[in-house]
Amino acid sequence: MVKEQGTKPVAQNKKARHDYHIDTTYEAGMVLVGTEVKSLRLGRASLVDGFCEVDGGEVWLHNVHIPEYSQGTWTNHAARRKRKLLLNRGEIDKIERRVNEKGFTLVPLSIYFKDGRAKVEIALAKGKKTWDKRHTIAERQATREKEIEVGRRLKGMG
Repeated sequence: MVKEQGTKPVAQNKKARHDYHIDTTYEAGMVLVGTEVKSLRLGRASLVDGFCEVDGGEVWLHNVHIPEYSQGTWTNHAARRKRKLLLNRGEIDKIERRVNEKGFTLVPLSIYFKDGRAKVEIALAKGKKTWDKRHTIAERQATREKEIEVGRRLKGMG
């Protein structure tokens, strides 16, 4: 059997980048059941309500929806169970310190396959205020308008 190469995205949490200031990202493995892996390979997952928690020196992923595998039998998994994340001890300690001290939270950004193994990208993030969100949108719009104007000038239209 040929081993998979490269990365294959499964799900992304676009709302997280809108709602939070992303500080540091980590790549973590996940402890999964066979039917969860099969469901992920079909590209079925949702990170919308997901969050992470450090509990007893371990990092846990909560509320991530991986639907039941359609060809699964009685061995199928629960769709929203908590899943253990695999990180190095040093990374877990750093994350735990930052979450406890500075008001950071852990949010999942994406789930993907890397060389055949399911991975989740988690981030230490701080929540944005509503005025921060409006500021970000205004910046993005101004940058886009600048690019359009530069394009017009290069084409000799403006």
